[in-house]
Amino acid sequence: MTAYRRLVVSTAVALATAIAAGPGLAQPAKSKAAGDYPSKPVRLIVPFPPGGGSDTVAHLLSTRLFERWGQSVVVDNRGGAGGSIGTDLAARSAPDGYTLAMATASTLSINPVLNKVPFDPIRDFAPIVHTSTIPVVLVAHPSVPVKTAKELIALAKTQPGKLNYASSGDGTITHLAGELFKAIAGVDIVHVPFRGGGPARNATLGGHVQLNFANLLSASPFVNNGRLRALGVSTRKRTSSMPDVPTLAEAGVSGYEVLQWNGVIAPRATPKAVIAALNRDINEIVSRPDVQKAIVSSGSEPEGGTPEEFAAFIKSDIAKWTKVIRDARLEDKR
Repeated sequence: MTAYRRLVVSTAVALATAIAAGPGLAQPAKSKAAGDYPSKPVRLIVPFPPGGGSDTVAHLLSTRLFERWGQSVVVDNRGGAGGSIGTDLAARSAPDGYTLAMATASTLSINPVLNKVPFDPIRDFAPIVHTSTIPVVLVAHPSVPVKTAKELIALAKTQPGKLNYASSGDGTITHLAGELFKAIAGVDIVHVPFRGGGPARNATLGGHVQLNFANLLSASPFVNNGRLRALGVSTRKRTSSMPDVPTLAEAGVSGYEVLQWNGVIAPRATPKAVIAALNRDINEIVSRPDVQKAIVSSGSEPEGGTPEEFAAFIKSDIAKWTKVIRDARLEDKR
């Protein structure tokens, strides 16, 4: 079994343990969110296929909300078009609290800028809570003669256009992470897109590509065994999974922050009382030690906060990626 497969299996075990650990699973506590809500099953749309980070968080919430409410929360995977199909389905659903959706940077901050989508990421949704963030880590093949981000920047400035970085595809968060790095650091590094994070990682492992802005979960086994060298993580603070690796901001890329993130949203006109109660209940769930452990095991960092804070975060994330996309003229290449 490979190191990556062992990590995936251990993560799955941790998640299963967290889901099974709730003492009220067999006899759920019938606490209602707001008045008689929910009086029937709630649908939680995940706009991606099963198995990803959004799906993991959705199933954790589904189990725990059932324990609180005594009503099922059905996870409905509706993948396609980079998450736009499921997100549009949520936008067009009745605003009664019985359809919720997982939102991500891809679905709300990036796709609407790069592509024509049938929904407005601000106008059509009511943010409920920011549940988690997934750090990106900049890794290098050991043949690259650098050990820090500062050394990489210095090398790139002496060899413009000679270094390259892999991403999981054009317009993905790992592609844009590289474009933001280039813009802030003032370097010319060539983007090499692949059809997914796995192929991008494998090309870097083989030395065919020198650098990779990678999902932290997929990269960490290879950083630990020395096959990849971690130069910095994309968050403002160091991560629980790689506490010894500096952030790219503290490594010299001032102001750098890239977050793959998950959160829960609802159709825009969903009653405010329902939004407030959902926010309260989901915050309580995300704050539980066993749930936080499961989220960290999946390569993410637990979040939380108010609907207003989440709304402000989404607006700032849209503004940031809109500027990166337009400055890099990525719209012209679609």
